[in-house]
Amino acid sequence: MTALPVLDMSRTDVDGFRSALREATHDHGFFHLTGHGVDPELVSTVLSLARTFFALPADAKDEISQLNSPQFRGYSRLGGELTNGAVDWREQIDIGPEREVIPAAQGYWNLQGPNQWPSALPELRPAFEAWDAALSDVGLRLLRHWAVSLGAAVDTFDAAFAELPATLIKVVRYPGSTENPQGVGAHKDSGVLTLLLVEPESTGLQVELRGGEWIDVPPVAGAFIVNVGELLEVATGGYLRATRHRVLAPTPGTDRVSVPYFLSPALDARVPLIDLPPELAARSRGVDTDPDNPLFRTYGENAWKSRTRAHPDVAEKHHGIRR
Repeated sequence: MTALPVLDMSRTDVDGFRSALREATHDHGFFHLTGHGVDPELVSTVLSLARTFFALPADAKDEISQLNSPQFRGYSRLGGELTNGAVDWREQIDIGPEREVIPAAQGYWNLQGPNQWPSALPELRPAFEAWDAALSDVGLRLLRHWAVSLGAAVDTFDAAFAELPATLIKVVRYPGSTENPQGVGAHKDSGVLTLLLVEPESTGLQVELRGGEWIDVPPVAGAFIVNVGELLEVATGGYLRATRHRVLAPTPGTDRVSVPYFLSPALDARVPLIDLPPELAARSRGVDTDPDNPLFRTYGENAWKSRTRAHPDVAEKHHGIRR
């Protein structure tokens, strides 16, 4: 295998799309999605604003430093995030649902709260709120297709997302580096699914196949790169598998901008477990077990694990957690 499957969400053969979706994510955990219906003008605006933000002076970006946010929202400088305890060579903004802080919150409820928006770029907020709405729609449609393809009711996942979904948008820039080859280290995503937007000609994303081989994932025009998160692995008893992936730092003199969208349910939502038909259950590999990366059925537990590990400075400053 040298390329991931390309699936067209607009195809009229719905059963064929569902079967291809199920098998692509059973075999690889990743695919390219075309025919999603997201406005190309919005796509262009989001990428342009990302570039504009990262070109701002350091003090304008630091105005929304994540160190100011108990909710892990805002800007992280180069080297400000860890994966598997090693430094990622990227800068980024983290954007979540705009909500009130929960007084005296405990554990994962600390993730609920407001975003930080740069005063130097007021266009950022409305564009990314529109992005959230557009990609949430795509993600929920995919979940309904998955549910039916796995022998479950079409609305199996709806209730978990009906109230206060805890989605996360990252706006990421990987500068060229000779110092650190790790743009972001090998990892699995902690939510349900991820929709990734990258610029044309982007390089660096790699996906691990079952045998441990890493393959490059170049962009496909007009497509999102989609991958299964840990919660969807749990929901399907491991029939769909969250797959390790990483980004290699670009070569000096180049950079990479990407916008991953992590579709996740309410913080306290427990992902429903699907009773697979016998013919699918026989092919399931079971849920991955890793003592260093326990999987939780409740989304907030998975997210809290992920955020406190990735940003130990924020976790210690605001929550007294030392890693």
